[in-house]
Amino acid sequence: MNRKKSLIVIVLIALVATAAILFYKDAFARETTSYRFVNVERGDIKSTVSATGKLSAVKTVSVGTQVSGQVSELLVDFNDRVKKGQLLARIDPTLALQAVTDAQANVERVQAQLVESSRQYARNRELAANGLVARSEVESTQSSYAVSQATLKSARVALQRAQQNLSYTNIYAPIDGVVVERNVDQGQTVAASLSAPQLFMIANDLSQMQILADVSESDIAKIKEGQPVSFSVQALPGQTFKGTVQQVRLQSTTQENVVNYTVVVSVPNTEKKLLPGMTARVEFLTQNSPNVLKVASAALRFRPTDEQLAALKAERTAKPTTTSSGAAQPRTRTRSANASGNGGFGALYYLDDAGKLKVARVRTGISDGTSTEIQASNIKEGMRVIAGTSTAAQTASAKTTTNSPFRSGSQGGQQQRRAPGGF
Repeated sequence: MNRKKSLIVIVLIALVATAAILFYKDAFARETTSYRFVNVERGDIKSTVSATGKLSAVKTVSVGTQVSGQVSELLVDFNDRVKKGQLLARIDPTLALQAVTDAQANVERVQAQLVESSRQYARNRELAANGLVARSEVESTQSSYAVSQATLKSARVALQRAQQNLSYTNIYAPIDGVVVERNVDQGQTVAASLSAPQLFMIANDLSQMQILADVSESDIAKIKEGQPVSFSVQALPGQTFKGTVQQVRLQSTTQENVVNYTVVVSVPNTEKKLLPGMTARVEFLTQNSPNVLKVASAALRFRPTDEQLAALKAERTAKPTTTSSGAAQPRTRTRSANASGNGGFGALYYLDDAGKLKVARVRTGISDGTSTEIQASNIKEGMRVIAGTSTAAQTASAKTTTNSPFRSGSQGGQQQRRAPGGF
């Protein structure tokens, strides 16, 4: 008998414990469910393609030398403005002057030989007419005279070459511009045996510059000539500059198995704030939707639990969509939201005045990576939609972080609210 009573007591305790566990579990689940809300806003949405590039002058000319020697005089320095034809530097002309003198002497010597050959040829021709000299002697002097004429031509060409090399010792500016590089110092010896060494780099006009930006192959199809461009540089934080796509070069480059194309961006630089060599962070404007409804992209990615989805489906089945004549219309299946916002259909979830979960079908447009354009008849500006859920532990952690003396403000500007609630 005691054993039977003990068994009954154990069974009753087990039933009570099970009921208590189920009750508190359900209550805990209901109590700890909370949502993160974001507001539907109205504003501009811009779709952009990001790239990096370097600023450079539109036209630069490398100034070198065609003769070797020591730099005897340096007349310009960095950042100096120069005019076309202006003397920039001089190479020591001593050897070039000696070469000109030697070539001139050679011309004079050959001229003297030509005069002598001409006299002998004329004399032998007169003697041959009187039969005093053999014909072969006349032909020999005639050949010597022709050789002297050719030698004189060659000597004159050598003289011109020596004079030209002498002129090369003076380095002149080929264009108007600014000296952006100077690669030699006075007294330095330059050798032009294999290739012309670069002495200066001159930029034509720094009031108009360009950016050579590398765009990946996945985005190059979105870039067209004439597109507006905005960019920033590290040297001038907080300032944004404008430009225009001038050219999309067809030649590709491969870096670390990534194919890139060079896009030339024309940039006005009237204030001379931008300098050659600066790294630019470029944003190509590919699409623009002004004054549209937009929402955080996280709201389009939110998905309720299976139980909530089943309840919504049952509610839609119980209340089919009807036309003005009262005839039931079949519901069409909509595509899921496009996370990138490039177009399609999506769903936004919200809570009605009774705290019940509701869904609104929307058409998505372009996205800037943070917000996405939406279109729907039942979505209004200022409406609060669900962007995610958080557990009790996450909520407590968020409160602790918010109350920390080292943190201030709300996280990401998103509001948290415990269900139920309205909008």
